[in-house]
Order: sequence, then structure tokens, then C-alpha cells
Amino acid sequence: MTAHSLRSELRCAVEAARSKQAEDIALLDLRKLGAFTEHFLICTGLSHPQIHAISDAIEEQLEKMGVVRARREGDRRSADWVLLDYGSFVVHVFADRARLYYDLERLWRAAPRVHLPESGAASAPDSSAAAAQP
Repeated sequence: MTAHSLRSELRCAVEAARSKQAEDIALLDLRKLGAFTEHFLICTGLSHPQIHAISDAIEEQLEKMGVVRARREGDRRSADWVLLDYGSFVVHVFADRARLYYDLERLWRAAPRVHLPESGAASAPDSSAAAAQP
């Protein structure tokens, strides 16, 4: 990944989440923090069916690219948090209340947020580790 672009699988996951109207999509760059993964993609669904639709869309689109998921956590019908582990990145699809409760952005506040323009192409991480929340 260069400073000005995302790997295609991350771009695909972001676009799949957007296609299901995921809210507050955030991409954290964990590479310099010694974390177990390189990126967290975090987004919010407003209902259990939407959380299910977002996570399924991400899985389906990445599968079409040949990207294999290592693990999925969260009940498909009633989960407030679905985790999709792809090794080099982890997708977190939250219900609003669960996202506020676990507050991964605060826990990983040292991680720069990757700017995600509306087009879906991403640029360099923000220079501020505590980038403003939308």
C-alpha cells in the first residue's frame, strides 16, 4: 500500500459497506503500532438486518476477489457486533450502541485514520492521531 492509495481488498470492503448504507465508516492504520493486523475497518449498521447485510456484502465482494476470510464472529441474526477477520485487516460492523460502548476508535486513538473520500479511493493517513470524528 502506498501513502496515496489503498490495497484493492480494502477499497472493495469500503465500497461494499457503502453499498449497504453503512454509517460512520472509519479506516484505522495500525501498521506502526505493532498490532496483530494492519487495518481496522469500522462501520455502523442501524438495525440487525442492516448489520447482517453490510457484513454479508463485504464477505461476498471480497470472496469474488479471491480474498479468504479467516474468521467471522457474531450471530448472523441478532449480533450487535460482527467481526470479519481477513488477517491483514479486520472489519468491525457495529450497532450504534455497541460501537459507542466498545469505542475502538478511542482504544486505538494512536492509529491514524485513513481519509476515505466519497469516491471510495483513499489517500494518506491523517497527520493527527486524534482526527476529528464526523
